Amino acid sequence: MQPPRPHRVAVLALPGVIAFELSTPSRIFESAHATGDDPLYEVATCTVDGGPVQTSTDFRISVDHGGELLARADTVVIPASVALGPIIEEGRLTDEVSTALARIRPGTRLVSICTGAFVLGAAGLLDGRPATTHWNYSERFRRLFPKVRLDPDVLFVDDGDLLTSGGVAAGVDLCMHIVRRDHGSLVANRVARRCIVPPWREGGQAQYVDLPVPDPGGAGTAASRAWALEHLGEPLVLRDLAERSGMSVRTFTRRFREETGLSPGQWLIRQRAHRARQLLEASDLTVDRIARDVGFGTAASMRQHLRDTLGVAPSTYRRTFRQTS
Repeated sequence: MQPPRPHRVAVLALPGVIAFELSTPSRIFESAHATGDDPLYEVATCTVDGGPVQTSTDFRISVDHGGELLARADTVVIPASVALGPIIEEGRLTDEVSTALARIRPGTRLVSICTGAFVLGAAGLLDGRPATTHWNYSERFRRLFPKVRLDPDVLFVDDGDLLTSGGVAAGVDLCMHIVRRDHGSLVANRVARRCIVPPWREGGQAQYVDLPVPDPGGAGTAASRAWALEHLGEPLVLRDLAERSGMSVRTFTRRFREETGLSPGQWLIRQRAHRARQLLEASDLTVDRIARDVGFGTAASMRQHLRDTLGVAPSTYRRTFRQTS
């Protein structure tokens, strides 16, 4: 039997495109393979007219495709550009870019990385919908596109057929999220290992947290965190974690927040929720058993925490990822 056709991804390089964000989709998606090593995605790069474009740095890129590629894509990715002026005039797309985007078929999944959201906003595609962009450009975005429900404090936003992310590494997180959504955690974890990136960072995580730099000469909390990850199913008492780091509870709590941006309790909930997600996707354990194994104690407690972090019940989450795995 012939393997299914790979999902076609078109990456649109606009003038001033940032090379890192331009390469992110191909690096992540082309690393995703089925069990038989068949590629799950086919990635190609295009420009509006098929001609070369200047990147944000000291080189130009040449491509093999023009805007006609957009008409054949299942997903279109628009990476960041530092030259929004030639693309957007007073909040509206230039005719050239607008004509290219008009080639995209209805139902095509649209993805932006960083300031790529400005292109979707100028096309009117984000009106009334949640989205994000790089936090540093949020005020400009709000002025140009007041109808968009902008949240500049998150890594990425998944609104079904429209997905947007913050800048730089948040684009990696969004592409990893798409692989996970399309094919489940086992495929995503293989991609993460191949690309040496985290397999998952929650989209609602803050883009930027101004953390004090821990004293490199002091004793940190890393050892206690590593131990806690191996004992999530056990009752973890703050006093015991502090003692493992040789600190008072007060000092340990302060240092923990400095190093992670979270309180010990918040961090434990996040780690337990992450472990619960893994078990829901990759095991047949009951919800009650998973709740005990990850330290939530009861299924009701786990349901509440997963609803808070994912917006869905464990059973719904499991069905979703079992269908895509």
